Amino acid sequence: MGRSAEGQMAVLLMWMWAFTLSVATATAERTATGPARLRHKREWLWKSLYVEEEKAGSLPFYVGKLNSTKANKNTKFVIEGDGVNTIFRVDEHGDILAYEKLDREEKSSYTLTASLVDIHTNRPIEDKDVFTIRILDINDNSPQFPKNYTGSIAERSPKGTEVLKVTATDADDPTTSNGQVIYQLLNGTDLFSINGMGSITTKVNNLDREKQSTYRIMVHAKDMPTVSVGNSATTMVTINVGDINDNMASFKQGAFSFHVRENEKPAFKVGVMEVEDQDEVQNKDPSFTMKPEACSRMFQVEQNPRRDAVLTLKEGLDFEQTAKYTCEVQMREDGLVSPPDNSGRLNARATVVIDVLDVDEPPLFTQRVYNFSLREDAAPNSKVGQVSARDPDAARLRVRYSIDDPNCPVRIDANSGDMYTNKMLDRELVPLHTFHVTAAETGSQGLKSYATVNLVVVDVNDNAPELTNATNVYVCHNEAAGMVVRTIGAVDKDEHAQEFYFSLAKESANFSLINNGNGTASIVVKQGNFEADDAREYLLEVVARDVGEPSRSSTTTVAIRTCRCGPDMSKEACTAPYVQTGVSIHALIAILLCILTILVIVILIVLRRRYRKETMVALGKSTGEMHEQLVTYDEEGGGEMDTNGYDVSVLTSARNEGGPRQAPGLYAVVKKPSLTPAPPPPPPVAGRADMGLMIEAKKGEADHDRDGIPYDTLHIYGYEGPESLADSLSSLGTSSQDSSLDYDFLQDWGPRFKTLAELYGVDGSEDGYPY
Repeated sequence: MGRSAEGQMAVLLMWMWAFTLSVATATAERTATGPARLRHKREWLWKSLYVEEEKAGSLPFYVGKLNSTKANKNTKFVIEGDGVNTIFRVDEHGDILAYEKLDREEKSSYTLTASLVDIHTNRPIEDKDVFTIRILDINDNSPQFPKNYTGSIAERSPKGTEVLKVTATDADDPTTSNGQVIYQLLNGTDLFSINGMGSITTKVNNLDREKQSTYRIMVHAKDMPTVSVGNSATTMVTINVGDINDNMASFKQGAFSFHVRENEKPAFKVGVMEVEDQDEVQNKDPSFTMKPEACSRMFQVEQNPRRDAVLTLKEGLDFEQTAKYTCEVQMREDGLVSPPDNSGRLNARATVVIDVLDVDEPPLFTQRVYNFSLREDAAPNSKVGQVSARDPDAARLRVRYSIDDPNCPVRIDANSGDMYTNKMLDRELVPLHTFHVTAAETGSQGLKSYATVNLVVVDVNDNAPELTNATNVYVCHNEAAGMVVRTIGAVDKDEHAQEFYFSLAKESANFSLINNGNGTASIVVKQGNFEADDAREYLLEVVARDVGEPSRSSTTTVAIRTCRCGPDMSKEACTAPYVQTGVSIHALIAILLCILTILVIVILIVLRRRYRKETMVALGKSTGEMHEQLVTYDEEGGGEMDTNGYDVSVLTSARNEGGPRQAPGLYAVVKKPSLTPAPPPPPPVAGRADMGLMIEAKKGEADHDRDGIPYDTLHIYGYEGPESLADSLSSLGTSSQDSSLDYDFLQDWGPRFKTLAELYGVDGSEDGYPY
């Protein structure tokens, strides 16, 4: 790239710096080595080489020269290291040439090794030595800002407060002016300033967010600060002015008016008194007070998210008592910065007028919850207490009371609110009765309200104690006198202290009862050495008495049985022989055997029946089904030319053979063959009108065949019996002699009706059949 004037000056300065560095390095080496180093003086005459980056001209260009006192025409220089044979090469004269342009920003130096070898044998003539090729920088890079900057500062900040710091980077050598950057502001210099490190600070202390909340400033960065020219870059800096509470809040208006219904519940929002503040909402922090006391007792003022004054109910309103409230709300801000920016006439207090609207309200109970108590021995119709409600409206309508629960043991007088019991109460069953009383106005709307009544049933000592641990009592046959057989106790359903006293209703010659003083008693042996096989049962009548008022007692019979015990007096296996119950093992075995026998018999019967059925079905399949069929004739035929469409002989065979003939509408009866068919009874002689006899014969045959399989199908017979006054309507059973119709006219209708005329013409047959 081409060089500017400042670039050429920079190169000159770099050459001067490199020369100075070389002289200083040689002097330091001579000083460090001393006289001993002089005796072994090295033959190399160089140490560092310098080359300018982005050097102009054609390639390759000269970098430097390797010199040695031992160099001659029979030696050559060899270099090794970074970029050798690609960027750098050395010729036979020791000149180092660069074959590529160099960029200091990519690599600022190259470390190489030089040696002098024999040209014929390649043996080293001079030891290897390290040298460095340093790339001299030129101003070929501009400063770069990594991003656009955004900063913030609170309004009213003191002068000199730092807002933010910007930084521009330059890829050139930072030890030279090429890589050094300076900053300046292109605008906003009346409010802000920037130093050489890029820190932006305020020049004033009166920044006001309400006037201007954002500033945009252009920052300019330039390298080579000592000269007027150089590479540069700019960036935009956004400065946001933060808000503080430096403005007073004010009501938007001096008077507000609201109205509210008298039946609204506490916490109901009556209205909003809007507050204006030039500060942002997080710095809008007013507090409110209300007066007089009548207003502050009924209403309270709170803040909403916008920091406005919200008027809400604290207690229920009553139009009949107070129809209007006139209140004053005052506002103040504790965190306000003084003096505030805004001035002038501000509404720090406002008047509020609240109108209460009349509403037809339901009755109002004197209490929301009533608590009463009654002894459980109180007689039915005893008074429990009274509830009271009134109409809060000016009309003062009459109120009627009711209890809607049909299972409630209490009833209420509809007019007075007095409550009475329907029955005696039992604390042990239900200790607390809770029910609701309804109060309804007698007006047209019939508004209702409800109250809860809790009736506590007071305990009375009406239950006698019951013994505990008084069953399955055994005494060892070898029990000694004074030994405790069993410790018994008692329980009582009543609420008094669970303290009991025990005694025997009748004295026992073998046992005594001793009170332990803790609600228990011990059964103690009087005389020991019972008979081991004694099957007697010793009965003790134990009386248990409580400490209630009045005291109650119960008498319980405790049965004590004798048990054969071992030396250790263990009663764990005690069972009296006569108290054994249940079924013995032998009886259980007998029952199981009976059940198994019955089960085997049932299985054999089922298998036998299944075998018979499968055998008959197999025989039927092998011999073919035997069936009888009675064919119905109900078709009209295919016309006079169709003489083969049906076979009337099947219908007439029964009659011609002396059997019953079938009437129209008679359907097939199909029966499977039986293994041992019983001989059917001889059919009666059938004539023309004996179809009913034939059907009865078939039915009788099926009924008497006990070994045969039932009929698969038995259809309904459409039979006109002999009791019909109209006789049979079938033309098949009517002869030409009985017919009152003359069909001779069919012969006159032509050859197309010849067959029909032959069918219905007189052929001299006595049977009257056409065939």
